[in-house]
Amino acid sequence: MRALVQRVTRARVTSGSEPPGGIGAGLVVLLGVGRQDGEETGRRLAARVARLRIFDDEAGKMNRSLLDIHGQALVVSQFTLYGETSRGLRPSFTEACEPVRARTLYEQFSSELAYLGVPTVRGWFGERMTVEIVNEGPVTLMLEEPVEGKPAQP
Repeated sequence: MRALVQRVTRARVTSGSEPPGGIGAGLVVLLGVGRQDGEETGRRLAARVARLRIFDDEAGKMNRSLLDIHGQALVVSQFTLYGETSRGLRPSFTEACEPVRARTLYEQFSSELAYLGVPTVRGWFGERMTVEIVNEGPVTLMLEEPVEGKPAQP
């Protein structure tokens, strides 16, 4: 499972006729689900996102987490994080999870983040969306949680 996280002062997502969803200070989480990911992978990644120390403390050091600042999260499904472009100009998505299972794991990740105490807003799985992000810092990090039973890449 992969998460591109961006520290934001605010963010908003819209999709067609759906009412917009938005957050104040916190993180936008663009979440990609791989075909070998499972529930435990999502739980571990949600815990990392909630506790990731990328917000400034009083001394200006990145030493506080989303939980510490009582921040919010906007979680947007992003299968393109599994796009492979090493063999040409058109991305291949063979490592992305199939949609039905990916939706379940995306929802489970979002629910776990909320369970951990992070107010969480979701985008619409499988929909074309417009995401407005006011990146603060800017701070953007890629997190990858290894599949159960497989070691993390060095």
